[in-house]
Amino acid sequence: MDNTLDKTDFISQTGTSIRIVFVTMAACCFFYPLVIFALGQTLLPYSANGSLVRNDQGEILGSELIAQDFSRPEYFWPRPSAVDYNAAAAGGSNLSPTNPELRDNVKTQLTRFGAAAGNLIPTDLVTASGSGLDPHITLAAAKYQAGRVASARGLPIETVTELLRKYADRPGGAFTPQPLINVLLVNMALDRLGKMR
Repeated sequence: MDNTLDKTDFISQTGTSIRIVFVTMAACCFFYPLVIFALGQTLLPYSANGSLVRNDQGEILGSELIAQDFSRPEYFWPRPSAVDYNAAAAGGSNLSPTNPELRDNVKTQLTRFGAAAGNLIPTDLVTASGSGLDPHITLAAAKYQAGRVASARGLPIETVTELLRKYADRPGGAFTPQPLINVLLVNMALDRLGKMR
């Protein structure tokens, strides 16, 4: 008699467990993602779809949230990236300040930005961010590059610095200690200005 009760109890508990698993899977794997997707598409469609930036023809040029490599002199350059701007492999170099490889990377960037001329270079131009995909540089870093960009485009320096003032933003509000420039957006604005030598 006891064995029969134990067997019935086991079958009942197993059935209950299976139902709980399926209800949990339905809630977590179907209903919850569906609700979050619907809220994102309704309340914040631009952000929910990747903050994609398009040109005047509607072609996607990139994301407002992911850095891209710009290396031509007529463009503002982003921070260095430890992952070569690959969004599928976000991450920092994790090199300590005493690591010779980190020092060599910084020296390369210092040379690229003209440290030989004795210029003080903003830190964010020679060091990578933790993700390697930071789309912003500081306003100081952008102003440091303004002369090169203006010269390469044949524009007055005042035009370029005015553009920087227009695009300077504090995306984190009071938590952003200094104004930032979104490199992709300001480079697109430069292209809209046109003129190049």
